[in-house]
Amino acid sequence: MIDKQLLAKTVEDAIEGTNLFLVDIAVKPGNNIIVEVDSVDGVDIDSCVAITRKIESVFDRDVEDYELEVGSAGLTAPFKVKGQYEKNIGNDIEIITRDGRKLSGRLVEVGDDNFVVEVPTKIKPEGAKRPVIEMIPETFAYTDCKTVRYKIDFK
Repeated sequence: MIDKQLLAKTVEDAIEGTNLFLVDIAVKPGNNIIVEVDSVDGVDIDSCVAITRKIESVFDRDVEDYELEVGSAGLTAPFKVKGQYEKNIGNDIEIITRDGRKLSGRLVEVGDDNFVVEVPTKIKPEGAKRPVIEMIPETFAYTDCKTVRYKIDFK
C-alpha cells in the first residue's frame, strides 16, 4: 500500500517555491492515486508534469505498481482547503449548510475558522412601498457548511 504521508510530503516538496497549494490526495484500492492541486493563477500542464515526475522519482513502480493522476481541483468541486476560499474572494459562491439552508453570495473575507459572505437579502425600509435587495454580510464557520463551491452563472 502506498504511504499517504510520504506521498503528501513528496507533493509538498514538488510544489515548494511555487504558488500552488495541495487540495487533496486520495489513495484508492488498487493503488489508484489522485492528487489535486490548485493556485490563484490556475494550474497548467507543466506543473502537473513536474509533480508527477517528483512522485515517480520517489515511488518506484517496480517495487509497487500504481496508477497516478495529477490535476487541478475541478471548477465545480466543493472547496476542501482554505486556499480555495482565498482564491475565490470576490467571487460568487454557493453554500449548503449542515442544517439544510442553501445560500448564494459573494465571498468577501476568509479567516482561520470562518468566512464571510455577502448574501442578497430582501429588506423593506421603513416607509417604503417595496422591499429592496441589500447585500448583508453573514459569517459561516467552515464546520457549519456541508458544501461550499464556486457558483457558475451563465447569464
